[in-house]
Amino acid sequence: MSLNLHAIKAIYRFEMARTGRTLMQSIASPVLSTSLYFVVFGSAIGSRVGSIDGVSYGAFIIPGLVMLSLLSESISNASFGIYMPKWSGTIYEVLSAPISYIEVVIGYVGAAASKSVILGTLILLTARLFVNYEIAHPGWMLFFLLLTAATFSLFGFIIGIWADGFEKLQIVPLMVVTPLTFLGGSFYSIHMLPPIWQKLTLFNPVVYLISGFRWSFYGISDVSVEVSILIPLVVMAACIAVIRWIFATGYKLKN
Repeated sequence: MSLNLHAIKAIYRFEMARTGRTLMQSIASPVLSTSLYFVVFGSAIGSRVGSIDGVSYGAFIIPGLVMLSLLSESISNASFGIYMPKWSGTIYEVLSAPISYIEVVIGYVGAAASKSVILGTLILLTARLFVNYEIAHPGWMLFFLLLTAATFSLFGFIIGIWADGFEKLQIVPLMVVTPLTFLGGSFYSIHMLPPIWQKLTLFNPVVYLISGFRWSFYGISDVSVEVSILIPLVVMAACIAVIRWIFATGYKLKN
């Protein structure tokens, strides 16, 4: 069955246009916040901290900081994008239109992932102003960037459907994802932790994302690169299965 490209394009363009109207909130604010991390941790503290696995501390934290913004913004963009039609009631126009749930998801999730990739790219360019770094595997770097943005945009899409209030849109990003990112090796290598904490940290899925992304920069990783690729693929498959079930049952969409 062929896809309705006109429907996908309409949803995608509408969501991207919303970003253009909120540049300060959706782009400028995350870039500025991350720049402060570079100033404090990269320049000020990094100059007093030794290298980690042969990489200066300022350069070492770049992948973790990019992931920190990428995860939170992917979830936020996707959840807000699908929640607003629910809140305003225009979701019924989408559900009654001659388009499949696949096209709806591609439109909303594609736009959210695109915003996150643009943001991640801007953060990487901004980091160059504060820290010198190299990208050993640019192809794999782009792969991890796209994979993470798409996976967590799908996750954010689920949150947007599940939420029945604006406050619920922030619960998971603030109370779950951000702590997991900080504890996932954004600012340190998990090998620096005591043995028991190293084992417990492996239950954090964000560890694998940050480790794989850091490997694409410097060729070093805390866990196997293959596992770092497998984990987000498994999470993506789970999100797709949940979204399919949501549209099949009409969960929080038809009432």
